[in-house]
Amino acid sequence: MMVRTFFAMAMALLIGCGDRQGKLSNKPRPSPQLEQLIKDNQDALKEEERQIDRYVRRSGLPFQRSPRGVRYVILRDAPGPTIRPEQWATLHYRMELLNGDTAYSTAEQGAESFKVEHDDVESGLHEAVQLLSPGDSAVFILPSFRAHGIAGDRDRIPMRSSVVYRVGVAKVTDRR
Repeated sequence: MMVRTFFAMAMALLIGCGDRQGKLSNKPRPSPQLEQLIKDNQDALKEEERQIDRYVRRSGLPFQRSPRGVRYVILRDAPGPTIRPEQWATLHYRMELLNGDTAYSTAEQGAESFKVEHDDVESGLHEAVQLLSPGDSAVFILPSFRAHGIAGDRDRIPMRSSVVYRVGVAKVTDRR
């Protein structure tokens, strides 16, 4: 998310350099360093997309893509309404890196709960769980900009890492 926001701000700056008649102004152009940073980030996003595509092919699962870049496949589709913002979702999950290494799991401590669209979890997870109902299970791939960003989590998630969530929805409530 941070990379796209930065890119959008940089593009807005470039577009905003013209005057009202569409003529170029005398304002300075972005520095070569800024232009190189933008190019480097575009290249990194393309490489990350290639890595995700390879993971999808290896998995053999029929992943779909959300409009905001999350890949998902619903493995078990239980009847019932989908999760909505403001609700508390309780999940069992295993979060992995694209190479299959487990980063985090609820296997030992039990299910974890968070308030959808409010708690401090990955933006991609907030989006993805809203595709599910209680009893569903799914696999989500969150690109780094929808997960832990450029820096990772400085513990188990490396810089610019996509993450794979294997999720089961234990329950959904309106209150904690």
